[in-house]
Amino acid sequence: MLVNTFFCNLVRYFSCRMGNFMSSTSGTFSKTKSASFVQEVVDHNCIVIFSKTTCPYCHMAKNVFNEIGISYKVIELDQHQDGKQLQEVLGEMTGEKTVPRVFVNGCCIGGGSATKELHQKGKLLPLIEQCAISSSGAYHSSPN
Repeated sequence: MLVNTFFCNLVRYFSCRMGNFMSSTSGTFSKTKSASFVQEVVDHNCIVIFSKTTCPYCHMAKNVFNEIGISYKVIELDQHQDGKQLQEVLGEMTGEKTVPRVFVNGCCIGGGSATKELHQKGKLLPLIEQCAISSSGAYHSSPN
């Protein structure tokens, strides 16, 4: 899966305009608050993985970053009180409701397979490096 600037800008454009919805599920977050939460986490972290603890594709995505020694922010939707609502918002933002949803430098790069493929093709590290440049080092290598 190739990441392009147009798609990233399109996702950001629509995700910023998701505040016009009302909550349809139980939990403490309204849909507006869920969208704001997702956007805030993505905006303030170079790498974010929205995951579920039992998902093998989520483990695949995390393993890619663990293997290259890059830390990331993870939100485990199955352990979050508003995980279902957050997953619905992610589906609207990215066009995919499945997990993981992996964001690098504010852009959704896809799921576990896409993350692994980008790394195998040598395209993941340049995305991470762009994030470090644009955010003055918001990511750091994981201690081994």
